[in-house]
Amino acid sequence: MSTIDSTPDRVSLAQLPTRVHRLARLSSELGIDLWVKRDDETGTELSGNKVRKLEYLLAEAQSQSADVVVTCGGVQSNHCRATAVAARRLGMDSVLFLRGSEPSETTGNLLLDRLVGADVRFITPGQYAERETLLAAAATELRVAGRRPYVIPEGGSNALGSWGYVGLVAELASPWDHIVCATGSGGTLAGLVLGRRLLRTANPWLERSRMWGVPVCDDGAYFRRKVHAIAHEFEARHPELGPLGLTDEEIGVLDGYKGPAYAVPFGEELDLIRNVARHEGLLLDPVYTGKAFYGLVSEARNGRFAAGSRVLFLHTGGVFSLFAYGRELSS
Repeated sequence: MSTIDSTPDRVSLAQLPTRVHRLARLSSELGIDLWVKRDDETGTELSGNKVRKLEYLLAEAQSQSADVVVTCGGVQSNHCRATAVAARRLGMDSVLFLRGSEPSETTGNLLLDRLVGADVRFITPGQYAERETLLAAAATELRVAGRRPYVIPEGGSNALGSWGYVGLVAELASPWDHIVCATGSGGTLAGLVLGRRLLRTANPWLERSRMWGVPVCDDGAYFRRKVHAIAHEFEARHPELGPLGLTDEEIGVLDGYKGPAYAVPFGEELDLIRNVARHEGLLLDPVYTGKAFYGLVSEARNGRFAAGSRVLFLHTGGVFSLFAYGRELSS
């Protein structure tokens, strides 16, 4: 990785580098130079941002001779689907704890979870609030049964997983004034912020760039704490990279666009998803990218980005969950 002498082991899962292309009509409308980084194209079954994280996490799982991975997410979790598919490709089973009731129809990411043979367990919001304890208990249960589990946190969001998005920063060939992504567990935003800090000497344009996360759950204060926590874990794992000392200013958050609740779309967001599909041929999902892109567009219209700014939207995937929202999107 450019200018970083040593990085953790990784297993190749994603189709990289992902392409970047301009959104011409929206650029003209918003008065900025708007582009999209297509991390929804990291693969087909493995589409989305989680695959970059899983390259590092599953390499560690392999090094520990794991034969089953355990993780959690929402019913239509992109992370859980990517984990289940990637684990199966590497010869591992998966146990997925999904927040919510089992839906009457199996579609979207949940359908793919089932197809690859994941052990899907539905849990209540109360249980999900104690997810770390739940995952640890499941791992203990599996060890007692003679299995070799590897626990992956929600969203693959920890110091090791964040290397995936340090890698994305290294992948960028052109300078950007602003990079914007959805944030639901903090790991992608943490990786971008860490990548900016670690690579800015070799890439001076990073000094003047801003990394922004648009929360799809919780709020800005929560995600700043989460990014700081991942950064502290990162420093502990990699003392050779020196103390980073991230500031709140470096952790950009565009708050106020999550709508009624996580995974619950709102009218303006759905209108934007339809309009972007019809005018730019770009598919956004109601859980992550739809809310994040709505936040970007709203902030652009409110003057957040100077006229002509080069703005890169990180498309983190989610196309499979579109099928679970057919009624909302077609009404």
